[in-house]
Amino acid sequence: MALDPVFLMGPTAAGKSALAVEFARRLPIEIISVDSAQVYRGLDIGTAKPEAALRATLTHHLIDLRDPAEHYSAADFVTDARAAIESCQARGRLPVLVGGTMLYFRALQAGLATLPARDPVVRERLAARAAAEGWPALHAELAGVDPAAAARIGANDAQRIQRALEVYALTGKPLSAFQREDLKGGTLATQKYVVAPPDRARLKERIAGRLTVMLAAGFVAEVAGLAARPDLSEALSSMRSVGYRQFLPHVRGAIGLAEATEATLVATRQLAKRQLTWLRAEPGTHWLDPDDPRALDTVLRALDTPR
Repeated sequence: MALDPVFLMGPTAAGKSALAVEFARRLPIEIISVDSAQVYRGLDIGTAKPEAALRATLTHHLIDLRDPAEHYSAADFVTDARAAIESCQARGRLPVLVGGTMLYFRALQAGLATLPARDPVVRERLAARAAAEGWPALHAELAGVDPAAAARIGANDAQRIQRALEVYALTGKPLSAFQREDLKGGTLATQKYVVAPPDRARLKERIAGRLTVMLAAGFVAEVAGLAARPDLSEALSSMRSVGYRQFLPHVRGAIGLAEATEATLVATRQLAKRQLTWLRAEPGTHWLDPDDPRALDTVLRALDTPR
């Protein structure tokens, strides 16, 4: 069996992790998380992070790498993921990359453009302007200097608007121009599978069911504990993760539980829609229905096929 990495990609709550665990019962694999929120310690329930008991029996990489006050980038992921892949292969284990952060999957395959480092002075200036004018106003400004980037970025996507304007302020060059350049560090031989219910209604049911489980497991208390830390704010990538961003106002008394729950459902469905848009444009994928008992057999047969 070749040890080229296998990708199990898919929208949130689709059943990727459960399929990966079943995979581990059939072959010697290790899981490499491709999740921009699971890298943070303390973001456990809201990210559906694998429980400690499972991680004690099945090796998971790239989980709990950072404190939520710290930054973690796509470039960090590429470095860490490549090291984890090589480590798995050296031990004769099949690396299976599982997650829904499409930017990370894309960066690992295609590489990353060389962008300027983050500048705290520029970022603070942009954040102050956003507080006074609103992010939609800065998005309109971005549309004037980089219409291609603005077309891909939502009018309230603070993190991405800020980064695109920061790159332009530092270089005078649009972010989209950097992204069109030849990328470095790409190419990765792999099999790519998309785990997603063919019926959108089933995915919505899964999303709602996961949120119910999260709330029963103590998600509100988890968010409250994070909110109590004076060094954590909504400006941080960790705290902008879906679910945490919607429940922070609740634990601070600004909105009720029902409103926070509904906001989380809406945001999660929107995230899933964006993920599916990325996945439909991803070349060379094979789609798997997580509710089909033969789904894993499809992967296993492909692994046994000489390539």
